[in-house]
Amino acid sequence: MSDPTGTLATPIDPVLRPATKAGLRTLAQLVEEREVERVVLGLPLSLSGADSEQTRETRRFADRLRSALGADVPIDLFDERFTTAIAQQNGGDAGSSEDSRAAAVLLEDWLARHGHEHGLRA
Repeated sequence: MSDPTGTLATPIDPVLRPATKAGLRTLAQLVEEREVERVVLGLPLSLSGADSEQTRETRRFADRLRSALGADVPIDLFDERFTTAIAQQNGGDAGSSEDSRAAAVLLEDWLARHGHEHGLRA
């Protein structure tokens, strides 16, 4: 989650099995409860930058998530390469998982590149 200024990202608990019906429902509730204006979803490109089967699966998941959230919440796919390595290097608070920290790295990178274009929280 980003702060109200759209500058910093804070790890939150991951949603387990997000691609299931229950997971999509949990994500939709989270978006509604926290008044999320945009979802930034990590896109697992190969090291060369090409799509892989995991990339294609993520794109399919993004389509399902768009359906679950409706047209009012845009979803941006953003290159997630090296976010886990950066999260490992940075360490972080013992209460957050490595995946959550990697997601915060991804979001901060997205905010640095695109946040000013949208003027909103992600």
